[in-house]
Amino acid sequence: MGDPIGRLRRRVTIEAPVDTPDGAGGVARTWESAGEVWAAVEPVGAGFRFAAGQAGQAVTHRITLRAGPGLTVRHRLQDGTRTYEIRSVHTADAEARFLVALTEEMTG
Repeated sequence: MGDPIGRLRRRVTIEAPVDTPDGAGGVARTWESAGEVWAAVEPVGAGFRFAAGQAGQAVTHRITLRAGPGLTVRHRLQDGTRTYEIRSVHTADAEARFLVALTEEMTG
């Protein structure tokens, strides 16, 4: 893979879920910033998806960032107005210096 440090040119926000009781036995989810990191965002593919009663295009991305922020599939990444739902996270190199998040962005 080589050293991806020079490709980390996008400033993205890691967001963590915050669930609060909604008073009806469920929860209301909001998101709060868990920090900002430099990342490389690469589109991987696109397809059609129907979710939450709406049809849209699902675009997948590979997002590479430095290891360390404790990123999991419960987090999401925000890049300006674009939101990426994390589907998987794994180390990108033998030294575990970088993480790769495979993500999905829903577009209208």
